[in-house]
Amino acid sequence: MPALFDWEFAADPYPAYAWLREHAPVRRTELPSGVEAWLVTRYADARQALADQRLSKNPGHHSQRGAHGKGKVGIPGERGAGLMTHLLNIDPPDHTRLRRLVSKVFTPRRVARFAPRVQELTDQLIDGFARRGEADLIHEFAFPLPIYAICDLLGVPAEDQDDFRSWAGMMIHQPGSPRGGVGRAVKKMRGYLAELIHRKREELRQREGEGGEAGAGSGSGSDDLISGLIRASDHGEHLTENEVAAMAFILLFAGFETTVNLIGNGTYALLRHPEQRARLQRAVAEGDEALLAGAVEELLRYDGPVELATWRFATEPLTLGGQRVAEGDPVLVVLAAADRDPEKFAAPDVLDLERRDNQHLGYGHGIHYCLGAPLARLEGQTALATLLRRLPDLRLAADPAELRWRGGLIMRGLRTLPVEFAPETNRGRPAESDGQSPA
Repeated sequence: MPALFDWEFAADPYPAYAWLREHAPVRRTELPSGVEAWLVTRYADARQALADQRLSKNPGHHSQRGAHGKGKVGIPGERGAGLMTHLLNIDPPDHTRLRRLVSKVFTPRRVARFAPRVQELTDQLIDGFARRGEADLIHEFAFPLPIYAICDLLGVPAEDQDDFRSWAGMMIHQPGSPRGGVGRAVKKMRGYLAELIHRKREELRQREGEGGEAGAGSGSGSDDLISGLIRASDHGEHLTENEVAAMAFILLFAGFETTVNLIGNGTYALLRHPEQRARLQRAVAEGDEALLAGAVEELLRYDGPVELATWRFATEPLTLGGQRVAEGDPVLVVLAAADRDPEKFAAPDVLDLERRDNQHLGYGHGIHYCLGAPLARLEGQTALATLLRRLPDLRLAADPAELRWRGGLIMRGLRTLPVEFAPETNRGRPAESDGQSPA
């Protein structure tokens, strides 16, 4: 059996996943943390597991939650910060109630209205390095874009958004960010969110007391997502303050890193496949939105941002892929392996931006399908199209063997992505940017 979870594996896990799919598609494996979990690698088994309600998202069902497993599943620091009550940690009926309330606010229509702001942020960030002729696309573009976007969407004031960028950097160990661990960043973010929610709740009460209609539009100052979560109701039910904070936190934590990796991995894949990149570049120039949308789906399948789905725990003994899974056992669905299963996808190791019927699992399946997928797709499409349009000769500025991937079990993303291009002078946007934060 090939080695798993070392640095060589991180650079290219797909051969190891191919071996597992063929020889041990559901295999009990000791993870780097010491926790033992079942890895599910075939598409059919993965799809079944993602929708199986006997596999709970609640870490309380973990059989190793004592001294051996304590604190080794889920997001570090979220329990101590009181941020456990979000969609990644709960099951029906609580999950049903919470998702229904959140879905009333975080709608595809809201995301579509946000498209001009995403384009504006994208152009402002490219302005910051376009005239240099070189950049680190992770640090200068893929990382800040979703941070500033989700901050705008949540309603974080512009003057506070660089704090969020710093905390996010600590969460994923972004180069140049303060060190101190994920737990410290989570604690700081929780304290800030508590203050922000309290302030927005008071603003909404004042408007309602003055006879105004809270959330009447962006001009009211309350058309942001946190205000919407505070107002959300269903048959008299509202989100508690802890639930609002937890949802804001998970939208940031789960939402931004997936988009960082979608942009980073996607750009890297295009740079390594010049014929496919040229096809997409022509589509962008021709305004072929269908091919652009399909290309992002293929990039999600080929080398997606989420390598393993988040933790699940068996609530009763069950059989998965012919293996008997005991009650309390952790199960990890390997999305990266399932999305290259030759039983599901023709030529799965080939990047084909015109692939049809691309039912990948990059954003999950079943009741836990990613609520933020429309926003991530919008940001991914906007970022890639704008890069290809404004920097048409973009090229990798490092040997691929020298690139390093961030450590971690769930996400898959590059630490850096150095690129070169002809400096954007008169052919680009006007020389108005000073390279400062777009916030």
